[in-house]
Amino acid sequence: MENIYVLRARDLHQKGYNCAQAVACAFLDKVSIDEKTLFSILEGFGGGMGGKEATCGAVSGAVAIVSLLSSKGGVEYGTKASTYALSEQIVQRFVNQNKSLVCKDLRGLETGIELRSCPLCIDDAVLLVQKVMQFK
Repeated sequence: MENIYVLRARDLHQKGYNCAQAVACAFLDKVSIDEKTLFSILEGFGGGMGGKEATCGAVSGAVAIVSLLSSKGGVEYGTKASTYALSEQIVQRFVNQNKSLVCKDLRGLETGIELRSCPLCIDDAVLLVQKVMQFK
């Protein structure tokens, strides 16, 4: 049986959502934010942050979801350290798996050697969110 979050993310990406939006919006049932707002927040993170091929948008979307799930919404709640730790797990596991966090490196834009395609980065990021947040 296919993973419902992976399928959602793939469908959203095929509809034109950028990598960050596809990952984040796949988890709408887990967060207290509407799709239009989440879509808008993540719009600038596609293409490696504003199309500049820097940090992978799929990872950015994953960190956004982990933050929404972990943070209590104010400094007085003291959730920053735990949110950072969860985000670090996403980033480190992604890098360990794919050898880079940088969009242009993953896509092989300068080397001609693709480390990981955008659709596979999206799959990876979705699965990492599920693993780190421990839900199916």
